[in-house]
Amino acid sequence: MTFNLRSLLLICLLLAAPFALAADSREYTQFGHSIYIGPDQHTGDVTCFFCSVRVRGQVGGEITTFGGNVTIEDDASVGGDVTAFGGTVRLGPATKIGGELTVMGGTLIRDPKAQIGGDVTTFGGQGWLFVIFGLPLLIFAGIIALIVWLIQRRQRPAQPYARAA
Repeated sequence: MTFNLRSLLLICLLLAAPFALAADSREYTQFGHSIYIGPDQHTGDVTCFFCSVRVRGQVGGEITTFGGNVTIEDDASVGGDVTAFGGTVRLGPATKIGGELTVMGGTLIRDPKAQIGGDVTTFGGQGWLFVIFGLPLLIFAGIIALIVWLIQRRQRPAQPYARAA
């Protein structure tokens, strides 16, 4: 079981590696390393797998995290949407989000002075992560198990029937 989990993690790492090594400084994509946007920095989209994002400057695009937290501090702004799967989103005073804010499987800590241009959607608790990611994987595993069982059943030699004397 742990071998399969390690293999899945390695495949995800290999698929995310080209994005993490991209030379474009306007967009950040990281896998396992947190991203910090300083007070004087301006950037585009920010994507983080199993890491956190801390913003003190301006993000012109969207922020998306999978398994990490998002912290948007004083006077920071995000032009697009902010989405966190399995993490906490903290909004400080005087922060601005131009798009929507979605927190799935985590918590939202919001200062009353924070401004959000779009809708705010929160699905608290880890149960939502299972429904969204775990349940489809279980169904997929069940289909594979059914196919393997059918193939093995077909390959078994036929048992001769016993004759009555």
